[in-house]
Parts: sequence; C-alpha cells; structure tokens
Amino acid sequence: MLERSSFVVAGLAAVGVALFLLERFVPLRAAKSRLVGRLLVNLVFSALALAAVALFVRPAVEASFARLAEGPFGLTRWIPLPAPAQGVLGFLLMDLSFYYWHVLNHRVPLFWRFHNVHHLDPDLDVSTALRFHFGELAFSAAFRIAQILVIGVSPWAYAAYEIVFQANTLFQHGNVRLPIRVERALNRLLVTPRMHGIHHSRVRRETNSNYGVVFPWWDRLHRTLGLDVPQADVTIGVPGYSEPEDNGLWNALCHPFRGQRDYWSLPDGNVVEREASCRTGEPHRLAE
Repeated sequence: MLERSSFVVAGLAAVGVALFLLERFVPLRAAKSRLVGRLLVNLVFSALALAAVALFVRPAVEASFARLAEGPFGLTRWIPLPAPAQGVLGFLLMDLSFYYWHVLNHRVPLFWRFHNVHHLDPDLDVSTALRFHFGELAFSAAFRIAQILVIGVSPWAYAAYEIVFQANTLFQHGNVRLPIRVERALNRLLVTPRMHGIHHSRVRRETNSNYGVVFPWWDRLHRTLGLDVPQADVTIGVPGYSEPEDNGLWNALCHPFRGQRDYWSLPDGNVVEREASCRTGEPHRLAE
C-alpha cells in the first residue's frame, strides 16, 4: 500500500513539474508578477494545506470509511447495481458533490473568506493549484464526511477519484497554451486551462461560473457555464485585493480573519465589468 501511495505521489509530482516546464515555453496568459515571490507564497500555503489534510481531512475520511464498513450506507449501496457500476456512479457523484462544495465556497461568506485566498493570486499557473488556505481544508473535513457517507462510495472508487481530482486540478490551473482545437475536444470531457482561467477572472460574473472540478458537465447542467471570454481579455485576481502587498505571505495568511473590503471594486472604487461586445456570444463554445 505504501509503495502504491508513493507511486501516486511521484506521478502527480511529475504532472506538476511537466506543467511548470510547459508554462515556461507555451504560456496561455502573460505573467503580471514575479514568479519567485509567488512560488514562495504558494509553496508555504501548500505545506500548511498538507498539514491541515493530515490533521483534519485524512482522519475524517478514515472515520467515514470505518462507518461504511459497519453496514450498507449511502446512495450507491442502496441502488442494486453490479460493483463496477456502483464504482462509476460513486465516481460521478464524488465530482458532482465537489461542484456543489465549490459553489458553497463562493456563496457562503465565511467560506469565501478562506477560498478567496486561492483567487487572490495575481497570476494563474500550476502553483496556484497548491494555494489553498489551511482553514479551507479544515472546513472541508466536515464536507468529506458528509460526501462519503451520503454517496456510500467504495474505497477503490474514492481512491481513483482522488487521483483524477488531483491531476486535473494541476492541469486546469496550468498556464499552458494548448491548440484551441485540442482544448475544445478535451473540454468536452474535462475542465481545461482556458475554462478554469475564466473562473479566476476579476469580473464577478465570470468568477461565479465554471465551478466544475473534473467534469464540465455539471456547469452545463446547472447553467453556470461561461466559455466565451478570450484568454487575452482575462485578468486574473480579485479587484479589491489587487495591490502587491495584498498577496504578501503574511497578509494572505491573515486575510480570512480581517475585515473584508468590497471584493469586486478596484482601489479607485471602479467595478470591473466586461462589455457584452468583448465576449464571443457563444457561452458553450470555448473561446481562444
């Protein structure tokens, strides 16, 4: 089991390194800030997030599976299906539930204080996939308990989903310019860099779209899909926290615990909007 876990970690690390190198050669968006400073901040957040996972999330997951082992519990176990079909259903419901969790992190003010730290990054690249506040991970432990118990997902389906979830989180945050035809084809199945880049836009309406984690289908189903913004027109970040000092390590760590500014107004008071003429007018077709 330990060897298998080490293999998975090594594989995910290889994905991250490959994306980091590709970003140097075929960037999707031009960087606005110095890479070294951002990397330092994001790596510290990553270390603290891993600690929160070890302290809160992993014990919650283990306790949930111990409860499932005591008897049939959860949607997939109440539906008479063959084991492989139960696994596929559990995999899909895991992703759907993460869609809802992502929406809650944007719409519940307390959760947004913590999730906003992820969006404060002035650039979007593979290192942003590591930048989550430890408080957000601690809150997610309760969600994980509900997720596992309500779905009744099997351990192997859970493990498979976690690998895909982590790999695609790295991929969708990558600042990698894929040929538009390739990315449009991939986007039929997966959340891709252009799709997720729009989710990190300074425009409020665009940030409140494209909540999908692995599959883009849930955004289509819930009418939260918005693909018609060209990446050249996307500015990454949160307008109310766009000053360099807002993204310093200490300020970012303390951000959830301080009084909050108007997130969507620039320091000069102007609200960032996008004219309809700047969109392609095809919300379900990925813009270049």
